[in-house]
Amino acid sequence: MGNLYLVRHGQASFGAVDYDNLSDLGVQQSVRLGEYFAQKGIPFDAVLTGSLRRHTQTWKGIAQGAGLDHTPLVWPGLNEYDSEAVIQAIHPQPLQKPDTPEVYRHHFRLLRDGLRQWMNGVVSPKGMPSYTEFVQGISSALDHVRHNCSGNVLMVSSGGPISTAVGHLLGTSPETTIELNLRIRNSSLTEFDFNPKRHALVTYNTLPHLDDPKYASWITYA
Repeated sequence: MGNLYLVRHGQASFGAVDYDNLSDLGVQQSVRLGEYFAQKGIPFDAVLTGSLRRHTQTWKGIAQGAGLDHTPLVWPGLNEYDSEAVIQAIHPQPLQKPDTPEVYRHHFRLLRDGLRQWMNGVVSPKGMPSYTEFVQGISSALDHVRHNCSGNVLMVSSGGPISTAVGHLLGTSPETTIELNLRIRNSSLTEFDFNPKRHALVTYNTLPHLDDPKYASWITYA
């Protein structure tokens, strides 16, 4: 029996040339989450991360805040889908930089439609696995935890894999999984309990480390 804490990475660099880096606020969110774990006396018996920089940077912030020195198991199946490839699969024309609310909303309308088509096998975004293969990468990480871990396990990933893990457990439709994905917040916690036979959802997309009003401006989505 154990508890799996799935953490979405801290705020990354949305709209920048290289999204795959935490912003200064993303680092602060990660360190604050580590402090929360330390304050609550939550130790970890194992740590898994995806292989993206924002995953590694988030883990380093958590480790700094909590005083942890684990060597994480890097699991590429926990990596995010390529949102630009998803959008280009249905909208090959160049997009304006998302620097206004309307352009930002347009970007996410296209992303929602592209995800739906990818998940239903209608399009094959360049350089990406099929959705079935994407789910397998995530479910293999969950299987590893069930079969090899106990106690508290930390898993640092992205919104797509975390929402897909929840959808996989609950048997949700692709459309519901997409809505879960697009509402997940940076550095949020999703908790499963597990035994060798199954995982079960306990919480989704919570921010207990940012509950104090002084952290209200630290709540972000991208």
